[in-house]
Order: sequence, then C-alpha cells, then structure tokens
Amino acid sequence: QVQLVESGGGLVQPGGSLRLSCAASGFTFSIYDMSWYRQAPGKERELVAGITNYGATNYADSVKGRFTISRDNAKNLVHLQMNSVKPEDAAVYYCYASRLRAGVRYDYWGQGTQVTVSS
Repeated sequence: QVQLVESGGGLVQPGGSLRLSCAASGFTFSIYDMSWYRQAPGKERELVAGITNYGATNYADSVKGRFTISRDNAKNLVHLQMNSVKPEDAAVYYCYASRLRAGVRYDYWGQGTQVTVSS
C-alpha cells in the first residue's frame, strides 16, 4: 500500500523556520521524483519545490533562496526546510511522488500538512 505521510506543519511566526518531512512507503522511493506542492484557501495548488530521483532540484520563484528540498533515499524521506517564512507561505503543503515510464505517469499524493504563519 502506497503511503506518503507529511509531518512538521504547524504555526510559525513571520521570519521563522519550519521543516516539513514526508515519509514514503509502498513503492520504490529512490526512482521517483519528489515534490512539495501547496494550496492556500481559494487558490490553486502550486508547485513549491521538486527534487529528481538523482538529486536535481527546482523551486518556485516565490521560495527561491528561502526553502530547501532534500531527500534521504536510505530512509525514504523527503524534507522541505522553510526559512524566512512569509505570511503568503501559509497553506496546506502536500508531498507528491511521480515517475514517468514508457509514457505512463505513476504518481501519488500525501494527505497534506497545514502551515500557518502568524505572529
């Protein structure tokens, strides 16, 4: 059974830091690209950061220089280190696993973890 379980969300003050984690199970984690998405109330889900199976990263312009995505293939974990958090970072953050094989995309979503930014 495939599972992506996010943790680490909560309340953070503007300018503060938070570290999200996603624990994966039920599939071969190391061959999947992993991403973090977020969705704020009334807005579409958007890509925050991604890391390929070989470690290449990409970030939304809005989080470049503040957020860092990383993965631990030995522990089937992916992290999102959030620094200098802004009020506009408040959202539900989702972990996403994807793999493209022979033209077919295999993907999975986590349930999400809430990040609230408030002083």
